Amino acid sequence: MPHSAIVKDNVAVITGGASGIGLAAALAFARAGMKVCIADVDQARLAEAATKLSSVTPATHVMTFAADVSKAESVTELERGVRERFGGTDILMNNAGIQPGSTLFGEPDNWQRIIGVNMWGIINGSRIFAANMIARGRRGLIINTGSKQGITTPPGDPAYNVSKAGVKAFTEALQHELRNTKDCRITAHLLIPGFVFTGLTARGRTEKPAGAWTAEQTVDFMLARLEADDFYILCPDNDVPRALDEKRMLWAAGDIVENRPPLSRWHADYADAFKRFVDGE
Repeated sequence: MPHSAIVKDNVAVITGGASGIGLAAALAFARAGMKVCIADVDQARLAEAATKLSSVTPATHVMTFAADVSKAESVTELERGVRERFGGTDILMNNAGIQPGSTLFGEPDNWQRIIGVNMWGIINGSRIFAANMIARGRRGLIINTGSKQGITTPPGDPAYNVSKAGVKAFTEALQHELRNTKDCRITAHLLIPGFVFTGLTARGRTEKPAGAWTAEQTVDFMLARLEADDFYILCPDNDVPRALDEKRMLWAAGDIVENRPPLSRWHADYADAFKRFVDGE
């Protein structure tokens, strides 16, 4: 049985909803009979996505909204628009994200944009939507899309890692706040995708790599774990066992506890130690 918030005529709002995981989630919510608002910055993609949604649900149940989630005023307009059209929000999926690549001393505007969309987009969405969601007095969900890179922070894309590490910390704090708010029936959840083949990760490839999941597989897994009331929705990969994911995360935390060099998993002096740790020796 699906989560009690995923029911006919409830309202779902998905940022980054015109493609990838966001669109797959919107389609799943629409098939469940929900009214759906997808928000994105690209008007053309919004129109295409609305056509897809209208093939599985009445067009009157579909709303699109052009929004820049990095700007609080844009998210405020989105929240107001959803209330005026559908009466309020039961599920908010803060999913908008970008990954253009970054270097530590690279272009500062690139850093600002990545952190603005990936982290501030989630902060803005959660802060602006939560009060009216709580006031509805109904079971509801705030789902924030993070990343494994926000936990293991591999070298190579520091701005993205920083943004997704911030999403993890923020969503943990959000859930603590919600569960300690009187009469609140909203819960927060951190979606942690693995390698998902979307426009964000395709990078010129036209065929899905064997190790990647589809956006639809990711959403199916998310829905199952929401039904189980998981906070950390840690998605597996086709070619990485969950046990290895867990070892990588435990090793990252161990860098602090053991006072190892940061990112020691990629440090030549610790290569053998990491292998022994993974092998359980």
